[in-house]
Amino acid sequence: MTAVLRAHDIHSFYGKSHILHGVSLEVNEGEIVAVLGRNGAGKTTTVRSLMGLTPPRGGRCEILGHDTTHWPPHRIAGLGVGYVPEGRKIFGGLTVLENLRVPQARPGPWDVERVFRLFPRLAERRSQPGRQLSGGEQEMLSIARPLLLNPKLMLLDEPSQGLAPLIVREVMQVVRQMREEGLAVLLIEQNAPLSLSIADRAYILDDGKVVYSGKAAELAKDTELVNKLAGAGSKAASSRTAGEPPAR
Repeated sequence: MTAVLRAHDIHSFYGKSHILHGVSLEVNEGEIVAVLGRNGAGKTTTVRSLMGLTPPRGGRCEILGHDTTHWPPHRIAGLGVGYVPEGRKIFGGLTVLENLRVPQARPGPWDVERVFRLFPRLAERRSQPGRQLSGGEQEMLSIARPLLLNPKLMLLDEPSQGLAPLIVREVMQVVRQMREEGLAVLLIEQNAPLSLSIADRAYILDDGKVVYSGKAAELAKDTELVNKLAGAGSKAASSRTAGEPPAR
């Protein structure tokens, strides 16, 4: 399989605080890769580093065949990378349609009408300001907007955060549909069981380090580890690889 994203030995900081300690991961064409972990494990910093928002001070990022380690976010997006940030970040004063027209559309199969077919509720509310949408509708809008870039890779940071379980399942169905459309997806999530049900592979972060890497289906069988969302410490997972039996 061809990798669309490779991160090797990424070290990232906030000021003097060393957050990521040698994170390495890979996303291949047409697959969903989940990055799991507890609060503070480094998940959001990872995706921000990949997107150029928190530039790494060590290591290398390669996206769609380009060394993007020190690129600014707009240049990374221009390669064909869609980014859905934590907290949605839509424009509350703009209508749904105006929000969708914020990004500079790239040629490809995704246009506004196709997005509306994928998200019928957004079509119904196309003239409403973003602030009047429900949390689930705002999340749908935040996912719909970068699709108009006709990306080859989507980075989603906690898309289920704060949503009702029924809406979460709808959002995850959309993520699954992205893969069916040929997109590669890096999914940053805390909802481990649901993420693993749609992902091909998974990584677990703990204290800014990768402590598990393997097939999502194999990880899903380790209910103890999944229930801990990678645990409070890395000892249970640090020596684990995909296919090994769970610790008893």
